[in-house]
Amino acid sequence: MPQSTRFNKVQEALTEQLLGWISSSWYKKSLGLLSLLSGYYLAANLTSVYLNFTKLQSFGALGLLLLVELQVRLRTRFNTSQNSIFWLMSDNLRVGAVYAVVLEAFKLGS
Repeated sequence: MPQSTRFNKVQEALTEQLLGWISSSWYKKSLGLLSLLSGYYLAANLTSVYLNFTKLQSFGALGLLLLVELQVRLRTRFNTSQNSIFWLMSDNLRVGAVYAVVLEAFKLGS
């Protein structure tokens, strides 16, 4: 049993943050992956449909930015438990959506 020093506590916390997914249950892993892929799929399809039917692409990007910022603000205000499955899914949806939009921007060359 190692001593309970500040360095050891920081090391344990860092290990838990970086390698916590190994010890988590299978349904948290699967729901996290499904929400990440769903966020990517929804954002990729919505941006492609939005780009084809309208000429106001900058407003679409602004709307997505506002939704992402709203989700971040709500999480910091109402997050009571660190391991909530709702916040995990919400974060993964957001990350997948942002990744899809960035990938679309690279494809368009902007």
